[in-house]
Amino acid sequence: MDKCINFQAFLRHLIDEEKLVKQGSEIMVGLLAAQSPRMTNISEKMTGQSDRNYKTIQRYLRKVELKQLLLRFYQENAEFVIGDPTEMERYKAPKTSYVGTLSDGKTAGYWLMVLSTPFRGRSLPFSFVVYSSKMIGAQITSRNQEHFRCFEAVKRLLGDRPLVLDREFSYEELMEILYIEQVQFVIRLNLGDQHKQPRLIDADGEPIKLFIKPGETLVRPNVRYLGTVKVNLIGHWSKGLSKPLWVMTSLEPKRGLEIYLKRMKIEETFRDCKDLLHLTKLMNKKQALLEQMIALCLLTYVAGVWLGEAVRDVVYGKMDVSLVEEALLNKTQVDANAHPKWLIYSGLFVLLKQKPRLSDAQFEAVTLVSSIFPLPVGRGQGDGLQGFQTLRKPCRLYHSHVGRMRNGRLIAWVGQIQLSEVVHALSGAFGGFKSGRRSVL
Repeated sequence: MDKCINFQAFLRHLIDEEKLVKQGSEIMVGLLAAQSPRMTNISEKMTGQSDRNYKTIQRYLRKVELKQLLLRFYQENAEFVIGDPTEMERYKAPKTSYVGTLSDGKTAGYWLMVLSTPFRGRSLPFSFVVYSSKMIGAQITSRNQEHFRCFEAVKRLLGDRPLVLDREFSYEELMEILYIEQVQFVIRLNLGDQHKQPRLIDADGEPIKLFIKPGETLVRPNVRYLGTVKVNLIGHWSKGLSKPLWVMTSLEPKRGLEIYLKRMKIEETFRDCKDLLHLTKLMNKKQALLEQMIALCLLTYVAGVWLGEAVRDVVYGKMDVSLVEEALLNKTQVDANAHPKWLIYSGLFVLLKQKPRLSDAQFEAVTLVSSIFPLPVGRGQGDGLQGFQTLRKPCRLYHSHVGRMRNGRLIAWVGQIQLSEVVHALSGAFGGFKSGRRSVL
């Protein structure tokens, strides 16, 4: 990567100190260029000497609470919140304090539990916790308590938005807490042993047998899961699948099923983070540093997805440039049948791997929409839950001077700049999108 990306405008809405803003921008540039979260790889892609860059990254991680900054990207207008853990393998790390064994009982690693809000075919992370079998044993805790720790941090942000979880969260203790705290939920029923169905009781106290035919949908409102937790139950067996799907929810049953079917967005986010940003390469010895680096990766991921989706719309969706802004903020307006490539590639993949050519009109459209990410009002490094607010309207940034280029490299940035100017600075960064007169993102 021989050109410079600048995320200073992005970070100015999170951090007050200008020096930290500049350093953070350079680090995010290096992370995208390296497509790796390891500090050695990032420092090599930053401008200047790699050993000095490495120390800069270390100092930055000590000064900035990146996990709290990530929390500020909770989207207030999100339809629901998705929670899911993913396994992170750590080979040859038996003495690392936070590394235990994964589900197979053999592979070394830890779990990364992430909360995110939906955005198109992906989700935007805003909170996470790290836990492992070794940590659970050392701290005399449990997997369930680690889940509670993750939900507790964002409980006041959820409001009426349902929490969407997979079958591993269908245990009685969690569901009772969600019911008592009046948190709306959509959780897949864990059928477990196929010869022993979960205990479900109807309003008359009679046990419910789960039976459904392919192509059918069955609704059972007001049942009690494990005899205690009141839920609405819906089952659906799509043709072509080997098993039916059963979902428990505090919402109207059909609405709960509709929301659960969108849960796969977070799986796509995990795939992007592992395959494109190579999150599994993290090798930090201390858990605190590991969590800082994970937060840095997720912050960079959010910015990359937003910018990449704009490019994806104009290049593969052939979208009218006047509609791009509306499509990003609201409903997508691309005819997927007419533009199959738009479905194939994600925004981050386009940003990091593809080399399309942008016309001048497309270039200007990307320049505009890349500055409208709905950033939060609050800044600084304080507790993300204290007085937390998000903008109800897109935040637009204006610039007085972008800086000058010499031999394709950004020399200086002066005054307030747009995140959209990232596009100007990206010329050739990932192979480069080519315009008739200039090389752009």
